[in-house]
Amino acid sequence: MNIGIVGLGLIGGSIGLDLRLRGFNVFGVSSRQQTCSRAQARGVVNEASIHLSLMAAADVVFICTPLGSIEPIVRELVPYLSRDTIVTDVGSVKTPIVQAVSSLWPNFVGGHPMAGTAESGIEAAVPDLFVGRPYVVTPTAETPPRAVDQVEEIARLLGAKVYRCGPIEHDRAVAWISHLPLMASATLVAACDREGDRHIVNLAQHLASSGFRDTSRVGGGNPELGVMVAKYNREELLRSLSIYRDSLDEFISDIEAQNWQALEHKLKLTQQARHNYNL
Repeated sequence: MNIGIVGLGLIGGSIGLDLRLRGFNVFGVSSRQQTCSRAQARGVVNEASIHLSLMAAADVVFICTPLGSIEPIVRELVPYLSRDTIVTDVGSVKTPIVQAVSSLWPNFVGGHPMAGTAESGIEAAVPDLFVGRPYVVTPTAETPPRAVDQVEEIARLLGAKVYRCGPIEHDRAVAWISHLPLMASATLVAACDREGDRHIVNLAQHLASSGFRDTSRVGGGNPELGVMVAKYNREELLRSLSIYRDSLDEFISDIEAQNWQALEHKLKLTQQARHNYNL
């Protein structure tokens, strides 16, 4: 089987590494010739080009670009595809992408591998990135079953745990465990920087350790990603932020009232609830 990958960054590059190791022919497209050359040198792809026409050889095409580029790329890609070619993506928001791209290409299957690192670019690509991690597939009633089965089969070959749900369900769930944490993390860093005493800020910067590192990591990532998830999953993100704000207000009220018993009760509940998540 021939696999096409448009976008040779962390996710696209890691998919390429894994599928080549499993015997697939992998063709990659990047907007930069330097990335194409490096992808070939690293063994991520058999062949790479800056031209989408290379995807004519692919049986399955993975679109691994930022959210805002997915629809325009598919629109450009369509003339090069055979009727049976399956197209899928790795975007972290599904509803608007599935709606837009399915109208362009019936054999489109929305996908979202829930894996990544703090790094980006072709040099960040690593084998086994998806092993044991969730890989969400979001078909609609109109999505061809053969296309869904094929994407799920490839996801399992990557070692991922495959989940199937609707695009709307996906977006509502990831708002809680991905998009809200990104915004909460970013506002944590912003709040720290609002400390009026720069000596205290400087001291805090030197004292920061694992707790701050872990809670601030996603907020210190690519700003484009934060803007894109807010733009494409706006309604669900606002809903989760509103509920988060209410929860934060409750904690503030307990501390202001010195209601330590109520605060401890909340913290016990969060301690117990955390164990229910796939961490």
